[in-house]
Amino acid sequence: MFKVLFDIGHPGHVHLFKHLARLLMADGARVLFTSREKEHEAALIAHEGFDHVSFGPHYRTLRGKLWGLARYDLAMLRTGLRFRPDLIVGHGTIYGAHAAPFLRAKCLAIEDTGNMEQVRLWRPFVDAILTPKVLERDLGPKQVRYDSHHELAYLHPEFYTPDPGFREWLNVAPAEPYAILRFVSWNATHDVGLKGLSMDQKLELVRELSGRMKVFITAERGVPPALAGHALKIPPERFHHALRYARVVVTEGTTTGAEAAILGVPVVFVSTYRAAHLHEMEGFGLVRNTTNGRDAFAALEAMLATDPAAYRDRAATFIASKENATRFYHRFIREKYMRQGA
Repeated sequence: MFKVLFDIGHPGHVHLFKHLARLLMADGARVLFTSREKEHEAALIAHEGFDHVSFGPHYRTLRGKLWGLARYDLAMLRTGLRFRPDLIVGHGTIYGAHAAPFLRAKCLAIEDTGNMEQVRLWRPFVDAILTPKVLERDLGPKQVRYDSHHELAYLHPEFYTPDPGFREWLNVAPAEPYAILRFVSWNATHDVGLKGLSMDQKLELVRELSGRMKVFITAERGVPPALAGHALKIPPERFHHALRYARVVVTEGTTTGAEAAILGVPVVFVSTYRAAHLHEMEGFGLVRNTTNGRDAFAALEAMLATDPAAYRDRAATFIASKENATRFYHRFIREKYMRQGA
């Protein structure tokens, strides 16, 4: 039996791999998910019904991350020795890549950020690196480019169906508008030197939007105490339904921005980080990228003055121009690993 281990480093990775995992299971493969306790990865994996092993808490300090590197490498090796995977798949999984040679397994990296401080730790040990064409960085001879985005692995219409019934969870009326704000913690290794909205700008943004619609906030390390009354309190598996029906999304996080744009919701992305896929989406009129928090307010006004249907049409055009990412991953694995043997 062909065995695949998916290593999860972020809640979005559960969505990235869930449909691929099911397609492989339909092919007769056995699947196992591993993760660290960072946000709500375990809850999402449990909701999807996959076998799962948690490696314990996620460390936020530099010292903790160094300790975690050794601890998680060992945990991955122990888990791998029990599971005996033929293939390890991750969004650039450091721990899976380090364990793969000892387990005589192949390791496949599905990468879209090109954060070299992480890439250098796993690149020597992986068999192939799948990246969207829009990723500008050259990751070497192992890189295979495809014309899609990670978010289309789970929000492509083939796999995603909107559920308007989620509004009961938000306590909003059927036609009542609302905004979703996404704040990041800025403590990841790839966040060093980057910034988004200041706390004063966050407070001002909430004040301005609250006069027009309900405002919900989601944040990596919890909603700031001053804004706790706006915390988005829904099961994590319903988050994309909440995004789908939002009037506007303002985010410091790239994943939420890309997800909302694909779902046809206007997005203001505020960060000094240059996200290539969000800049491509800006060309389709779905996203406004800005490095200046003050500019976000002007962009927001322009979006709220535009008919929401225009964004749905633009999203449909964007999706039609791209490949279904999950189908590409599935085809790649079947042809390269399952037919030839890992």
